[in-house]
Amino acid sequence: MTTTPAVLVLLSEPALRDDVDRVAAAAAVSLVHAEEPSSRKAWSAAAAILLDEPSARRCAARALPRRDRVFLVERSGPEESHWHAAIEVGAQRVMTLPAQEAELVVLLSEAAESVRDAARRGAVAAVIAGRGGAGASVLAAALALCGDDALLVDVDPWSGGLDLLLGAETTTGLRWPDLSLRGGRIGYPALCDALPRHAEVTLLANGRAGGEIDPNALAAVVDAGSRGGAMVVCDVPRRSTAAAEAALDAADLVIVVVTAEVRACAAASAMVPWLSAINPNVGLVVRGPAPGGLRASEVAASAGLPLLAAMRPQPGIAEALERGGLRVARRSPLGAAAHRVLAVLQRHPATEAA
Repeated sequence: MTTTPAVLVLLSEPALRDDVDRVAAAAAVSLVHAEEPSSRKAWSAAAAILLDEPSARRCAARALPRRDRVFLVERSGPEESHWHAAIEVGAQRVMTLPAQEAELVVLLSEAAESVRDAARRGAVAAVIAGRGGAGASVLAAALALCGDDALLVDVDPWSGGLDLLLGAETTTGLRWPDLSLRGGRIGYPALCDALPRHAEVTLLANGRAGGEIDPNALAAVVDAGSRGGAMVVCDVPRRSTAAAEAALDAADLVIVVVTAEVRACAAASAMVPWLSAINPNVGLVVRGPAPGGLRASEVAASAGLPLLAAMRPQPGIAEALERGGLRVARRSPLGAAAHRVLAVLQRHPATEAA
């Protein structure tokens, strides 16, 4: 069970402490009163920091790291000395209590909610082919099938639909052409209820109509899934569309799938500057066979990307996709590669921070 980090309170005046206790009760947040932060970690981990002028100057003298949601509170003013202390410690607001109690209630409530969102946020992966036919859609689907509580999002409007790849074309639920979103925040439970679910994967596919995907709607879907704690896997097309770049930008890890061939190396290398400019967290999955004997490490060196996984050919995959959709055995080449990539994704700094 996880608990929301408390608000760290560094105040010396009893009346001011009483004001803050009253605000915390209204905001439903817990407080930790202290004379000094016990460590730099305690300072950074708190949901918010409340301090007065003397505490602000002491914390500034300790060169504690700058962070969001630091508020200087006083019972009079604000005076010039308060502003100077706030600047020294990096406080975002100077507030007078009890006059600004209502504002502080809102700020502390938002801080607690933001921490709760971060604690349950799921990782986001964007999968893209280094060249046509590399198998990026298959790997994207395999990642979703091998992960826990995954949302698989079709970002390529001309893919024919990931529901066909999974064998879920008859599963009821909305596809992109049926979904009317204009961005903003949406709730993941409501989104899940509207979308098809197949083999424990929630799926947002394109259907057969084609048409460009709204990047704002895509961003809202990815954010909803991640905030809801799902692992979000985006199957991204090999061309620069607004939706493709939105998916790449949102990803904790961009996965380039390439075959072990010379032309595939050249194609992947040509894509790297574009991908890296959008998101520097890019890695490579190399799929066999290697007709010319290229090793996966050589392909990665040619593309200038770290190697996430090397995958042997998957026997019978073409026939399986034609007859019932993708199934992934853990010990299969595809399953093994998917689990290696998932291990890297879960070690990503953004995921570990959550």
